[in-house]
Amino acid sequence: MEENEQQEDALQFNSRIELTQLQEAVSQIKSELGKVIIGQQDMIELLIVSILANGHSLIEGVPGVAKTVTAKLLAKTMNVDFSRIQFTPDLMPSDILGTSVFNVKTSEFEFKKGPLFSNIILIDEINRAPAKTQAALFEAMAERQITMDGTEYAMQPPFLVFATQNPIEQEGTYRLPEAQLDRFLFKINVNYPSLEEEIRILESKHEQKTKIEEELINSLLSGQQIADYQKIIKEIIVEKNLLKYIASIVDNTRTNANLYLGASPRASIAIMDASKALAAIRGRDFITPDDIKKVAGPVLGHRIMLTPEREMEGLTSQQVVNQIVDSIEIPR
Repeated sequence: MEENEQQEDALQFNSRIELTQLQEAVSQIKSELGKVIIGQQDMIELLIVSILANGHSLIEGVPGVAKTVTAKLLAKTMNVDFSRIQFTPDLMPSDILGTSVFNVKTSEFEFKKGPLFSNIILIDEINRAPAKTQAALFEAMAERQITMDGTEYAMQPPFLVFATQNPIEQEGTYRLPEAQLDRFLFKINVNYPSLEEEIRILESKHEQKTKIEEELINSLLSGQQIADYQKIIKEIIVEKNLLKYIASIVDNTRTNANLYLGASPRASIAIMDASKALAAIRGRDFITPDDIKKVAGPVLGHRIMLTPEREMEGLTSQQVVNQIVDSIEIPR
């Protein structure tokens, strides 16, 4: 008994970063979303991790599994500007960036900002827009700035893109280029709910009656609080042997016989940043191998390409990532 108390005291003593407020904020966000969203805990946790790690997220799943509504309600829990953009094959760059309008009074052109000038952007069906529009979005995602008529406009932090896409339907869609996929911290695969969860979804929907979902969600965090929490995440401790563990996982993707394309150093950084955010959510000021294992799939899945032979055999990127993670010795 005394030994256990000593261990607990040692853990408390070693906690070098104050994470209580961050944990409480995350718990409150999950509680708010739980008023409407049944299940999908993995998607919710990964989206919160992406916010804390200051990374964009791509959400993939068949229609009707609450991809858009979850991202929309998560944005509602934060007291920041929000824009929703429906991507279509005829969408032009000016439709999302804005356009220059001639002001008769001043006899000068004025730039009218488009919906991309916001804090949290929800892009529905991102793979429906043509290359020009994707290129305009790419600059904003990669550099958090937009260039119009030779003038650079910085995006105000936090600037986060949540994008959804349907993996089944191919008609009228454009495959996202690898460089753009690489700018997403996570690709989150959303599955069907279990039978028990679906029953609870029906019960919840029946009980809501005429209530509007968005009105059930309260705003909890300001933009400044999000920025403060993002700074705390940077301070989370990572041991050298875990840095080597992350690098070994990513390096293996470049030499793996099942893969045609491996992950870049950006993937290593993404795993590290996401692991830090996950550790903080779980109340630790240091990351563990379990944190790394948890985020490796969503970070690497969209950054690697299978060889044509393995793809024809039905192997998936996620399965290869799992094999790689399992094959590398966990540091002690």
